[in-house]
Amino acid sequence: MRTFTLILQDATHTQRFERVTSFVGEDATGSFGILAGHARMMTSLVFGLARFRAEENAWQYLAFPGAVLYFNDNELSLSTRRYLVDDDYERISIALHEQLLAEENELRELKKSLHHMEEEVLRRLWEIGHESGLAG
Repeated sequence: MRTFTLILQDATHTQRFERVTSFVGEDATGSFGILAGHARMMTSLVFGLARFRAEENAWQYLAFPGAVLYFNDNELSLSTRRYLVDDDYERISIALHEQLLAEENELRELKKSLHHMEEEVLRRLWEIGHESGLAG
């Protein structure tokens, strides 16, 4: 059986999987699969799960907050901020759900902080305008 190499890269480390027989992922157009010998391609994967199989091993699942996929010369590279790899679908689904909730909470806190900063800037601009109006 023909195989290819999978390289996973995130902000802190790289993992290499040899003798991969298939990969299944999803981009904005839907799900797709890659086998050895696939034509060169590049796409952006959506937030979620992908999976791959190395020879006769069980499926390995990947969770990530989106990734850039590049396949060329039987080498598949995935670049993302961070990823999780597990052979247990339930476990990685739970981890992905927890990661999504944590990112939503972080985003909510960031929006709250930005809103507070915006209010402070507007208040300060009003004070400056009010002070300059009194001075004139």
